[in-house]
Amino acid sequence: MRILSGIQPSGILHVGNYFGMMRPSIELQDQGEAFYFIADYHSMTSLYDADQRREYTRQVAIDFLACGLDPKKAVLFKQSDVPEHVELSWILSTICPMGLLERCHSYKDKIAKGLDANHGLFAYPVLMAADILIYDADKVPVGRDQKQHVEVTRDLAMKFNRTYGETFKIPEPQFREGAETIPGLDGQKMSKSYNNTVEIFGEEKPTRKKLMSIVMDSRTREEPKPDAEENGAIQLIKHVAPPEVHREEIEKLAAGGYGYGDLKKRLFELYWEYFREARERRAELMDNLDYVDQVLAEGAEKARSIAGPVNERARKACGLA
Repeated sequence: MRILSGIQPSGILHVGNYFGMMRPSIELQDQGEAFYFIADYHSMTSLYDADQRREYTRQVAIDFLACGLDPKKAVLFKQSDVPEHVELSWILSTICPMGLLERCHSYKDKIAKGLDANHGLFAYPVLMAADILIYDADKVPVGRDQKQHVEVTRDLAMKFNRTYGETFKIPEPQFREGAETIPGLDGQKMSKSYNNTVEIFGEEKPTRKKLMSIVMDSRTREEPKPDAEENGAIQLIKHVAPPEVHREEIEKLAAGGYGYGDLKKRLFELYWEYFREARERRAELMDNLDYVDQVLAEGAEKARSIAGPVNERARKACGLA
């Protein structure tokens, strides 16, 4: 089974990225042939600082490796190091109906959030389809908010196959349960767009300050809080603590005499311990950036060994070769 997923280098990675995409991907590296790319082409629709793109791209690689991605088990590479993505994107765009893209909610959502309306943002699902189809992917792990884009990929693959003959494997989405439930500091889904994130590898004091700022209701320390499972700090604890610790915190809030300040301090302790080993690995990687660059270079070589023949297959099918 070949698995394909990607992550944009559009900012510093946060806890929502980790639980939503990174940890599920790391777990899947033992279940099949995994290809994970840093989507720097996609980042161009919202990030316009070249130096930041280079820095964020390397930081994504460092963070992924620190969190447990094993280059002996999974292929990690930069999207832009495999130019076949872009050629296939153009080929697919010539059979893509405008209406298919006009119905995609992601474009409308991003415009509503203030992003500039540009062709790249509008045609994002076509490049995403190329990202997937170029590797003959069987499974595509995605959050449910990306379900529509995988459906577009399937539609384009089937239309190309009908038009030019059987060329592409039809991929299946694999939904990452729980990815949408990672709350930010304000209770909304954690997202750089909302400026409500907690970095995976933030400095200790700023991270503590962020977690202590999580928005809560006005109930006092002494008041019982029977609806504790609904608050953001408890939801974060669910991800960084064993189930029995999560349940214990809920029970203490429900009983009363346990305040939100106490809860947030406990959250910080659990968060800090959860990522302790990853922080240690990250410090080692920061002292060995040549290794990180080597991983990406070798990953790109492996990726092109798959993408090249698939792209050539598509070129021959439609008469370009």
